[in-house]
Amino acid sequence: MTRKFFGTDGIRGLTNSEPMTAQMALSVGMAAGAHFVRGDHRHRVVIGKDTRLSGYMMESAMVAGFTSVGMDVVLLGPMPTPAVAMLTRSMRADLGVMISASHNPFADNGIKLFGPDGYKLSDEDERAIETRLEGQPKLAKAELIGRARRIDDARGRYIHFAKSTFPDHLRLDGLKVVVDCANGAAYHVAPDTLWELGADVVPIGVTPNGQNINENCGSTHPKQLQEAVVESGADIGLALDGDADRLIVVDETGRLVDGDQLMALIALSLHRRGELHGDGIVATVMSNLGLERKLGEAGLKLLRTQVGDRYVLEGMRRSGCNVGGEQSGHIILSDHATTGDGLVAGLQVLAALVEAKAPASTLLRQFEPLPQLLKNVRFNGGAAPLEADSVRKRIAAAEAELEGRGRLVIRKSGTEPLIRVMAEGEDPQMVERLVEDICAAVQSAA
Repeated sequence: MTRKFFGTDGIRGLTNSEPMTAQMALSVGMAAGAHFVRGDHRHRVVIGKDTRLSGYMMESAMVAGFTSVGMDVVLLGPMPTPAVAMLTRSMRADLGVMISASHNPFADNGIKLFGPDGYKLSDEDERAIETRLEGQPKLAKAELIGRARRIDDARGRYIHFAKSTFPDHLRLDGLKVVVDCANGAAYHVAPDTLWELGADVVPIGVTPNGQNINENCGSTHPKQLQEAVVESGADIGLALDGDADRLIVVDETGRLVDGDQLMALIALSLHRRGELHGDGIVATVMSNLGLERKLGEAGLKLLRTQVGDRYVLEGMRRSGCNVGGEQSGHIILSDHATTGDGLVAGLQVLAALVEAKAPASTLLRQFEPLPQLLKNVRFNGGAAPLEADSVRKRIAAAEAELEGRGRLVIRKSGTEPLIRVMAEGEDPQMVERLVEDICAAVQSAA
């Protein structure tokens, strides 16, 4: 049974258009609340959000939904997604909710759900909630309706947690760090954490107004960060996305460093200390072949999954690996967190930088990546261009041409109406030509 509303990362869409309406938020609150009302204890849900204007509307609707089925609500305000996961566990909540569309523009929003263990819900739980969405909710008796309260120290709790992942014997004294918070959920906690650890912090993307989240800033638009690092003479720059679960780094020269290089650095550092579990890491089909070769040189393996941090995490739990992530910067360090955490990953990078006493440009170039090109083709949400014979033939021809010399990954986005076309190989001209040909075929069929 396929899921109707849940994609690879919860429910997401344009605000005030189906399915991302206040009515849907209300219904999800009722359905998810009813699904997790188990036993005779007082039930609790933790709700966080990013800085989108629509967050107020979605939050209020979800509060109404949860309280109507008898769940108490704890409101965190703007907080990173990993903070919601952490606080769901530490507060012994039955459910956690993050209202965010991650790196999408401000007009979009989304709903991510976490179970009491702090992990994103399984496909089975999401299907069960969707089934409840189609029926009539069982409302609580008047005397059992839930209450809602806002806690004021959520930021401090998360900052304390983040700092606890940084080695006790290290400090960031003398290190100048630019941090771009994307005008999103980490606009307070990320700069404060770095400052408390001793860094000279240059914060940007920390003036949210409800409409500027991810706007020409953050991990998906790093130009401003690159310029700020060079202009300020910083040692390194960290870029988070709107809900702070992904990380992209800029070295002191302004060069971008993606998640593959960061995973290689973190994994090999842990391996040298005997703290890497599972004899390798878990990444997706999008990760560069250069990463796989680099790990292989150290006797480590790269286990690949389909795109989506939930699938990376599932692979980590199956294999026993404690490092996993995506080239886009979702990095999961299961010794510390149950989901991707951009700030925590950034702290591990900074710890390695302090210990190495080397420039970021040297330390973060862990391997030479193979030429790789990714392009997106937008299509009508109701169309299925990948099913067209012309597209299938073009893909088959490209795969035959790349055989033994590279990889081809074509997939439909789980969060936007996009077809993502990626090719990788030794010959950059061939890679570009194949991607352009496939994109043209998809565009014609869309």
